[in-house]
Amino acid sequence: MIKKFGVGDVSDHLGRYHDLMATPDFILALRKKIGSDPLWLSGVTAVVIRDERVLLAKRADNGKWTPVTGIIDPGEQPADAAAREVFEETGVVAVPERLAMVHVTDPVVYDNGDQARYLDLVFRFAWKSGVPLPADGENTAVGWFQLDDLPLMSVDMCRRIAAAVSNEPAAQYVVSP
Repeated sequence: MIKKFGVGDVSDHLGRYHDLMATPDFILALRKKIGSDPLWLSGVTAVVIRDERVLLAKRADNGKWTPVTGIIDPGEQPADAAAREVFEETGVVAVPERLAMVHVTDPVVYDNGDQARYLDLVFRFAWKSGVPLPADGENTAVGWFQLDDLPLMSVDMCRRIAAAVSNEPAAQYVVSP
């Protein structure tokens, strides 16, 4: 189960969630025990392709455009998690085609002080059905963008998209220097 908190709402998580992003119950339970200390989490990025366009979402918490991202629930298969996140956040049904990239994100510090770092699995997905809409409140807008005319995004998100649209048969990975 996922809990949602609107701006100014107080959660049972020490009253620290004040944004529009959903937080899985297992993370809320961990946060009760460890506070804002760093959490190592497993995440997914779903790069959904339809023709020469990519599905992007404008996040409600920071206003940035990204492919669909999310946290893998305990015991959930990563590709299932990515498909679930695509449907929950955009109303689009998509099917995984391949694992495109495996990497560790930079440390994240949320506005409430919570710290996390993600092992992120980037998947290329193919659109199956549905018209995109900001379905769950985590995003303010969603839509299809031409691959050669993307909105301003972080270098990290551009790398994720590039890995997913490449024709490389194997997943890319990062090796520390």
